[in-house]
Amino acid sequence: MKTFKKLSLIFSVFLITFFGEIAVNLACGGEIDPYDYYISYFHNDIEGDEYSPFAYNQMVYLNSETDVESEPEINSREWAKFLDVKKEDVLKVMYKTDSATDVKLVNFDGNISQLPDSLQQNSFIQALDKRKAPLKYYQFAKSCEPLANVAFNLWDATPRDTTAMATKAQEGLKLTVAEKDDFLKLRYAYQTERMFHFAGMHTESKSTYETYIKTSKVNSAVKGWALALYAGSIRRLGNPEEAAFLFSKVFASNPERRIQAYKNYFYTSSPVQGALKYAKTNNEKANIWAINGFGNSDSGIESINKVYSYEPKSQLNGTLLVREVNKLEQDLIEANDIAKIGYNYYFSDSGNPKYKDSLKNVNLKHLNEIRNFAVKLATEKKYPQPELGTLTAAYLSCMENKDIVASNYLAILKPDKLPERLRDQYHIIDLLIKAKNIKKGNAFNENDLLPTLKWLDEKRFAENKNQPNGQYDYDDQADKRFSRTTRNFYQQILAPAYLNLGDTAKAALAMVKGDLNYKTLKENSLFQNMSYQSINFWQKNLSPKSMQGLAIYKTKAAGNDVTGLLASALNQLKNDDFYELYGTTYLRTHQYDKAVQMFAKVSAGYKYFAPENWYGDGENTKLYANPFIETINDFPKKYVTAKASITKKTFAAEMLRLQKLTVSDKKNAALYYYKMANAVYQTGYFGNSWFLISYDWSSYDNSNPAKYVYDGDYKKAQTAKAWYLKARALSTNADFKAKCTFMLAKCLQKQIIMNANPLSFYYYDKKDIKWRNFIKANYNNPYLKELRFNYSKTPFYAVASSECSYLGDFIKPKTQN
Repeated sequence: MKTFKKLSLIFSVFLITFFGEIAVNLACGGEIDPYDYYISYFHNDIEGDEYSPFAYNQMVYLNSETDVESEPEINSREWAKFLDVKKEDVLKVMYKTDSATDVKLVNFDGNISQLPDSLQQNSFIQALDKRKAPLKYYQFAKSCEPLANVAFNLWDATPRDTTAMATKAQEGLKLTVAEKDDFLKLRYAYQTERMFHFAGMHTESKSTYETYIKTSKVNSAVKGWALALYAGSIRRLGNPEEAAFLFSKVFASNPERRIQAYKNYFYTSSPVQGALKYAKTNNEKANIWAINGFGNSDSGIESINKVYSYEPKSQLNGTLLVREVNKLEQDLIEANDIAKIGYNYYFSDSGNPKYKDSLKNVNLKHLNEIRNFAVKLATEKKYPQPELGTLTAAYLSCMENKDIVASNYLAILKPDKLPERLRDQYHIIDLLIKAKNIKKGNAFNENDLLPTLKWLDEKRFAENKNQPNGQYDYDDQADKRFSRTTRNFYQQILAPAYLNLGDTAKAALAMVKGDLNYKTLKENSLFQNMSYQSINFWQKNLSPKSMQGLAIYKTKAAGNDVTGLLASALNQLKNDDFYELYGTTYLRTHQYDKAVQMFAKVSAGYKYFAPENWYGDGENTKLYANPFIETINDFPKKYVTAKASITKKTFAAEMLRLQKLTVSDKKNAALYYYKMANAVYQTGYFGNSWFLISYDWSSYDNSNPAKYVYDGDYKKAQTAKAWYLKARALSTNADFKAKCTFMLAKCLQKQIIMNANPLSFYYYDKKDIKWRNFIKANYNNPYLKELRFNYSKTPFYAVASSECSYLGDFIKPKTQN
């Protein structure tokens, strides 16, 4: 037998062939959104924004790297109060001037006329001009900045000038001792401690804090910033556990430094008990346990129980509770196959069933633990918002499919009396419970959902007032909670429910509705406003019958019901993509007359899909094909220029013409069937015109089982086979029959491939039973036998046997190893 490499080139049979293919239009979605990688309906902000950076998110270190309070705002506010000036003026001078202005301010001698016009009327500048002591401190602080704020560059790691910082620290120490004003004295001490710290002089930095800052009576955020430096020095001096405790104090006292304190706490690598040794108050203990809870990505009840036992009124309880609910969502809610997101999109969950059941039982056990805690939070009423506990219990019961229990919990609450975020969550849970009826196929009036669905629309439209003009920014998605909830409801619950009821068209409407986050659209083409999941569903699952159903639904947009709500969303979008897909579904089912009608409704300037040529440049960036050309080998695929290409519209027209000729010109019907068979053969994944019936192509297409209505042609060449058989039967020409028989062998081969193990091809695993069966099936291909024994004297046979090495292998078989 000839080499595997040579064999694999014939007819694009083997997987390795496709890795060398010029064009691949991979069937994959975009990057995973770190704020949207599991199905969630329980909003992570319902207890406020105080601890929002620590909301559960396994995809990033923190849910947000932005503190909830601004250090510049806080410092400017303190200075404004001290000098009786405008906070905005302080903010502008301290934090928003350019480097040239900074130089002038450092050397400011009281002559305001030397400053830019924009600063001459600044109340902060005017106050500094009148009060020399604050001006002196300001200039000293500005002189420290270049030493402390050295920009990090991985390729040019410029070290800090520790000698200059040590000198500056000694200068600051003298100024601290000399200063009489407590406000300025504290800040001099902070700058001094800071210079010592960054110079690596941690004993001196520690001493500065203990002598001048710890004892200060001034109520200022600066004391927290200084405590963070002190904790760092304590760590450097060999006591990481005390440092962890001190960082936890900064975490609690200074929200503008909370993220930094949180990270530094964990940089100490101290166990929770190590930090707890230094905690004296319940509040201190609660904060340490909360930090450890925020740092735990696994499900757990210990931290939240500890925090509640020490500080039952703290908002930390609610934040930790919501975190645990979100973890349970990730662990227990499975994304539907039609709208997988995150890792679920790329990797199917095909693990050991026993292990999956065991893991599910563990998660359900944790669900009950969290629900019990939530009920405790609600019934003891120590927590300021006990209603959170009741809502949590209702949602977890809904997740566990205990809908009656969930409804009973909701019945305890009075939604109009709840704070806004809790009230919003109440409506979402109520919607989920009601939707369970349609999901289960129970008798149900879907219009009962209409008020809540309209409310959801308004909520997500409010989140998406401005449509982005540039690249998708994941950071902008963190706060789009209602957008995700709305999409999840339509695509994870409503669309699958309609599918179960046999209404694919309405499921398609629900998929589109879930994606439309904007009240008005700048670009209103259909597929431009769909997620990859929705596009994939529409382009692969819809049949002519589904498209007919959608066309009918489009006429019902004016109705004041759920159907009207869904249809009006689709009617926002232009019809070109709709009718292009409609026509494509008719191409797939070989109803070419109806395909022609649908393509006639597409705008004249519409650009039909052509895949990218990843290796092309200039005018050669797209791949174009003519399915009517004849080829012996599938690989390499024969593409044509744009001018010579066939679009879906021209393909439908030509196929209709040939189809009619098989009836009107029966004398030449064999030729017409042969041409039609060639054309439809080329629309398979192995052909040069796959994009006439498919919207994506993958090197794995031949390894995935036939699933969609067009896979009979796309993967198995079934219609081509039937038409080649007709063409052969109608002809008396031996050479023509040889061509048909050869192509029949190729069609059958596509079906043989579908029963094989493609990994065996790639690794050439001759021990694999499917590999051996594949080889055997190919050598026993009945059409190759017919070709050899019945048509070996024809001109076509001579050409094919010389060009097609696989046929050559069949003609002169060797003993298999």
